[in-house]
Amino acid sequence: MARPITLPQLRPPTPVLRALRFLRDYVSPLGWTIFAAAVLCTLGYALLGWDELLAAAVLWTIMLIVAIVMSLGNTGFSAQLDVPTRRITVGDTVDVNVTVSNPGRSVTAHAHGDITIGDDHEGFPIPSLAPRQSKQTGVTFTAASRAVLSVGPLRVRKGDPFGLIRHEKTIAERISVYIHPRTVHLHALDAGIQRDLEGQPSGDIVDDDLDFYGLREYEPGDDMRNVHWLSTAKAGTLMIRQYEATRRTTTVLAIGVNPQDYASRDEFELAVSVHASIGVQCLMQHRPLRTVAADHRDDPRTTMAFLDACSAIKPDDREDANLAASALDHCPDASLYCFTVGSGKPDDVIKRMMLSMPQAAARLVLRVEPGAERALRRFDGFTLATVGDLDDLPLIMEAMS
Repeated sequence: MARPITLPQLRPPTPVLRALRFLRDYVSPLGWTIFAAAVLCTLGYALLGWDELLAAAVLWTIMLIVAIVMSLGNTGFSAQLDVPTRRITVGDTVDVNVTVSNPGRSVTAHAHGDITIGDDHEGFPIPSLAPRQSKQTGVTFTAASRAVLSVGPLRVRKGDPFGLIRHEKTIAERISVYIHPRTVHLHALDAGIQRDLEGQPSGDIVDDDLDFYGLREYEPGDDMRNVHWLSTAKAGTLMIRQYEATRRTTTVLAIGVNPQDYASRDEFELAVSVHASIGVQCLMQHRPLRTVAADHRDDPRTTMAFLDACSAIKPDDREDANLAASALDHCPDASLYCFTVGSGKPDDVIKRMMLSMPQAAARLVLRVEPGAERALRRFDGFTLATVGDLDDLPLIMEAMS
């Protein structure tokens, strides 16, 4: 019979081990430097008898003692971060509410709070809190650029003003704030719509399709195969079936993210805004949408999910050189393929890219170039548009309809 395995019992750390852990975790490199200077000055005084070395040793020792005393105190805080609006647009203001509480039974010490907002840090003082007492602090910032912004974590720091002793712990985890790109409203997007057996109702009434709509009286030239004979017998006149036209509306949006194709950061942001604006319009019209951005491929169902994904688009020099091949691999039978590229993508490269696209689909390439005059050029099998400003996009897309 197998013997039961007995796990060794963990002994609580001794005072010596606790002291060593304190020295390892809480003493900063500067603190260790001051400690080493105090030891060396003490040894130097013992060997040489110089009063100056003794004065320096006493000074460094006093600084260390003061730093340790100032670092003591109860820092058993708990905290909660709250961002009322976690999805905003570039240029909006965000309020971060920080609630710091004392859940313990003893008074806490004064401390310093530090909250991370993206790559920046926002500090604020934390006063002494009585048991069960809370204090709320507000931090406001402006969303300067599109991003998935991390707010938090919140850290509490207790230490001396010299930076010799540090006592820091995390009391609130990070949350994500989606900063969406700026978009522009487009008119009804009709580019790439085709009649299809498995399409979406369009609202247009035709005489031949699958989705039955109603009846109307016969007119000369109507196909007699569409006569509804039962209704004709009741009405005493020929009645013709009418149908609601169905359409195939799958749209593929692909955006180039190679930084070498863009002249500036502003140009890349304009491309993302163009990409986002078209996608939002497709989803508002309930058009099936598929997106390609570098190695990220998605089939968004809501505008919010799509804009969240747009917030995370970043330049990537590892992008597949053939953007069209990536789009076809994601959806080979779309009715509209729309590509957004930078001003560094020349005409001949775009033409070669379009050679592999299916002839039955509508193809549009939007090349962004801030400040350029909007233009629309038609090539064999695709249209190339120049977008100099986001406000040019509604007119360009209307011309494509």
